[in-house]
Amino acid sequence: MSLVLPRSDRHADHVFDVVRGGFRDEGNDVVARSWSRCLNEYRLHPDRPLKVPVVDAHSLEARLAKMADVVDCARYEMTTLYQQLADGETAVVLTDTDGVILHMVTSSEFAAEVEPMGLRAGAVWSENAAGTNGMGTCLASASPVAVRREDHFFTQFTGLTCSAVPVYDPSGEMCAVLDVSSRSSLMQQHLLVLLGMTARMIENRLLDQRFRSAHPVHFHSRPEFVYTLHEGKLAVSDDGRVLAANRSALFQLGLTSVAEIRSRRVEDLFQSSLEDMVQRSSSSSFYPIVTYRANAAHRFFAVARRPAEDARGGGGITVMPVPQTSNRAAQKTTATRGHSVVSTFADPQLATNLSIGQRVIARQTPVLLCGETGSGKEVFARAVHDGSPHANGAFVAINCASLPESLIEAELFGYRAGAFTGAQRAGRRGKILQADGGTLFLDEIGDMPLDLQARLLRVLEERQVTPLGAEETHDVDFQLISASHRNLLALVEEGRFREDLYYRLAGVELALPPLRERADRRELIRNLLNAEGGTDASLSPEAERLLMDHPWPGNVRQLRHVLRSAAALADGHPIGPAHLPTLQTAAQRAAPLLAAEPPAAAPVAAEVAEDLPKLNPIQANERQVLLQLLEQQRWNVSNVAKALDVSRNTLYRKLHKLHIQISHPE
Repeated sequence: MSLVLPRSDRHADHVFDVVRGGFRDEGNDVVARSWSRCLNEYRLHPDRPLKVPVVDAHSLEARLAKMADVVDCARYEMTTLYQQLADGETAVVLTDTDGVILHMVTSSEFAAEVEPMGLRAGAVWSENAAGTNGMGTCLASASPVAVRREDHFFTQFTGLTCSAVPVYDPSGEMCAVLDVSSRSSLMQQHLLVLLGMTARMIENRLLDQRFRSAHPVHFHSRPEFVYTLHEGKLAVSDDGRVLAANRSALFQLGLTSVAEIRSRRVEDLFQSSLEDMVQRSSSSSFYPIVTYRANAAHRFFAVARRPAEDARGGGGITVMPVPQTSNRAAQKTTATRGHSVVSTFADPQLATNLSIGQRVIARQTPVLLCGETGSGKEVFARAVHDGSPHANGAFVAINCASLPESLIEAELFGYRAGAFTGAQRAGRRGKILQADGGTLFLDEIGDMPLDLQARLLRVLEERQVTPLGAEETHDVDFQLISASHRNLLALVEEGRFREDLYYRLAGVELALPPLRERADRRELIRNLLNAEGGTDASLSPEAERLLMDHPWPGNVRQLRHVLRSAAALADGHPIGPAHLPTLQTAAQRAAPLLAAEPPAAAPVAAEVAEDLPKLNPIQANERQVLLQLLEQQRWNVSNVAKALDVSRNTLYRKLHKLHIQISHPE
């Protein structure tokens, strides 16, 4: 029997029928068992009005303090996933193991809509509090779940679709749940793959952060997967004992839990000592070395390093040297927090800009990068750093747009112990201090609040920094690279950005071309595919054509995530159009429009096309599709909303966003 029910007015009856019938539906047994728990254990009723409980501010603050490192590691990855999904009616949510929402990334409009139903920070979405839902049922089942609309236990939540995966800490215990909740009919299996990969990235970041004083060991049975999401990663003490491991490491070593590996020596796992692996890795410029499984012939490729805190005498962030995969100057591989980012600078404009950037920064001239979101500004900045006199120092990046205003100051300048409620007991070194002797990269600098702009300007002028709550100052020496997708001069004219800071940042201003304009697009696609899917990954001609023809509004970041998920979905087979569902859908929407005759006359859209605000290619296609649907339904908004399976309010917002005016009454 199917758990999907088209009519919400019979939802409660269906829940009772499924539970009484013994829920023998093998396709969605997780949901049916959850319904049974809701009825029999929690004594809930599907139609009973529910107000999701919310913890008080003090309790939420305490939970955030307890989970500070997890939230910190998740924040960037959640923002990246949200940008990749590119759906304004979607929220990326992180909860603790009690189902309490700690952090959420969504649009302000969608946040305002879903807050009354309890989708907000502090809300408790455990299964016994909110019935069957992505977050709570993931916690209850300790496994990835997809809870489609009518899969929810409570009728009032059947307008949402939720997918959730567990997040594990370095000890192997579940520490959080990562969820995507949406009103859209997203492809759930595809979404679960993306969520799973995002959870792995968060887990790898968390392992790095909690074991900064340990030796990191990266390994895989194939050398191209070292420094990627698929690598095994160990944290090893000075005496060679394993302290922690990620899930990929356990899988490759044939183990099922961290308890099986913790405290075992490196020699018990590989036919090498820790010191030998560190020495050989250093001699090979940290290109993966060959090692063998202890007492077996199974071969691994590994890299072992000194602890991150040792590289600067304690506390500082260090950048891993880059394994050289090619002697061609046009290609660059940059290691970043446990995974590799491959780029190519064969595009003439990029190659020229890179040469300029490396020359001027060697003379302590700040560099300002301009370009669309996702165009590779951080990768470019790392390449400038790697070719600079400070290449042996740390490359420290901070995204000014991804942090709340209340956290930017603490992130930049650091703070002493007890400087404010929720501060770490030992205090925290700020990003500027961490960049001492290296490069500080300030991404989306245009989003920095005005009061912090003044403090940053003073640091740049005096080359000294004072942590929050402290009186002593620290001398700093770093190279500065900034970036923004916004027009900073326009912000200066509007009074939203300091003019003196702008001229201090823009020693030289370099414009990075968007992906759709790059001459090396095909080579970049192939390089990224090798990095994300391995050397065996391949593209069918149809898939390559889709990738080349797509306008890439999300630029290189979008391309990287599309290839990563496509490689995962293809699972070793050649990637075809079916593994690129988003691109295929966009192409299918555009195809009939390109061949269609222009409409004779529309009762809407009195504006001339040239006078419309500029839309990106995806928005332009979406606008044309909506105009066609409106024509087919004789401009009846209710019928169009039903055809799209969205509410009238949602459709009106979309029409407004795409500058379609409804002038005829229904």
